[in-house]
Amino acid sequence: MKNRKKQTVALLRSKMVDFKYFAITLLCVGSFFYLGTILPSGDKAMIDTYVYIGATIMFLGMSIVFFSLSKKYKKILAEMDDQDSLQQ
Repeated sequence: MKNRKKQTVALLRSKMVDFKYFAITLLCVGSFFYLGTILPSGDKAMIDTYVYIGATIMFLGMSIVFFSLSKKYKKILAEMDDQDSLQQ
């Protein structure tokens, strides 16, 4: 029973960390697309600007989703830790 709980905690912790790293990566990529919209370019068409804005919104939105998933797993781990401390 204890071994299974340790495996569950390890799995949740690894998911939490993975989601946080993935969110940070998406945030960085989204900011580079944003830089593509604000930096001047000689032959940039309007459609390019709209594509960069759309990509920025998509990447930043997905970053928010993965940050919230990471927060959810962190909260679950905290609740499991609280239950363990109450049982002991």
